[in-house]
Amino acid sequence: MPVWLREHSWRQTLTAVYLSLPLRGARATPANIFCSEQYLKVSIPPFLFEAVLYAPIDDTNSTAKIGNGNIFFTLYKKEPAMWDSLTVANAGKEKLQYLRENAVLKAQEKAKEETEAKKITKQEHKKYALEATMKLEEAERKRIEDLKEKERQKVAKELEFWKNQQKDADKYKSIPKKGELYQETEPLEDRKNEKMNKTSIPNEGTSKIIPKSTKGHGSCSIFSQNFKEEQLPAPRAAATIKVSFTPRVFPTALRESRVAEEEEWLHKQAEARRIINSDLSELEDLKEEEKNPDWLKEKGNKMFAMGNYLGAVNAYNLAVRLNDRLPLLYLNRAACHLKLRNLHKAVEDSSKALELLTPPVPDNENARVKAHVRRGTAFCQLELYTEGLQDYEAALKIHPKNENIEKDAEKIRHLIQETMQSS
Repeated sequence: MPVWLREHSWRQTLTAVYLSLPLRGARATPANIFCSEQYLKVSIPPFLFEAVLYAPIDDTNSTAKIGNGNIFFTLYKKEPAMWDSLTVANAGKEKLQYLRENAVLKAQEKAKEETEAKKITKQEHKKYALEATMKLEEAERKRIEDLKEKERQKVAKELEFWKNQQKDADKYKSIPKKGELYQETEPLEDRKNEKMNKTSIPNEGTSKIIPKSTKGHGSCSIFSQNFKEEQLPAPRAAATIKVSFTPRVFPTALRESRVAEEEEWLHKQAEARRIINSDLSELEDLKEEEKNPDWLKEKGNKMFAMGNYLGAVNAYNLAVRLNDRLPLLYLNRAACHLKLRNLHKAVEDSSKALELLTPPVPDNENARVKAHVRRGTAFCQLELYTEGLQDYEAALKIHPKNENIEKDAEKIRHLIQETMQSS
């Protein structure tokens, strides 16, 4: 039964009321305070305080502080005035019930309005972020287009310059050179020289016709042309091509390989990590890392190491809700249930982990051994020794040289024998 707080002290000014409630012998538990315009309720087990205020107050700016065995309220008045008393005089049960219900309805409406306002603000923030992203993308697109336009103009200028060079070269070729002009007039001059040089010169009674050698510019005209050598490209440089192979996850020999089972296992793990049910409405307020099952698993492992088994179970529960295809979540939660003596749940989680740890491949051997041992331990604590022995024997088939598992299995065999003898 709650203990009603009758003792209290208060003082006031024109704008505020200062209320003090003594909490003698109260436990260090959080206080549940509900305040509206004209209704105030405080619940700190085992104490309870309820009051219908004399006049409306500003419940948004009013404050409450707990310290030194007291709760100090600072209630700001809506209208500056001096109150005759703290509460309404002669407040009957019906009026108190009406004010209480009215305060709860107003609080619900206010909470609903705040929720709607938060949604609108969130939508506006998303819209602003989208607009900012679109502006950045537009600026980046414009920058790329400007770079393309500059490159296009540069290539166009280079092409125009090359065309002008080609035109100048064609004009230069069309103009005849000096050697070519002289070569055209050379036959006429040669004929004249031949006639003039065919004169007889007396020499020892004989006459010889000595053709006079002619040396003209035309004799070297064929070398005056500029022959351009064709420029051949340089030989291709040598290079080495490197080939990289995809590494295998399971380092086994080809004759011992179980490729189909290994690929099936890896596919299941990849699918399990890719599927995250982010559409749950109650998970909207979580942070991004809190929506990651791997992060929640690590958090649960830390809590388990600290001995906070209930906190670890809560972390694993949320991780399972986000992704129910990861066997390690069920395996770790089974260990927590063993510590908390929730034996049936430990059996269920171990069985679910073994169901997901298929097909059996070298990569999940340790996890399968742990699942068999934890389920076998839960069976033994439930005094189902035969089922427990089966799990321990299954673990020994996977790791036959594990001395600890062999010792536990031997103990279970002795317990089974003693149970059979006693029965």
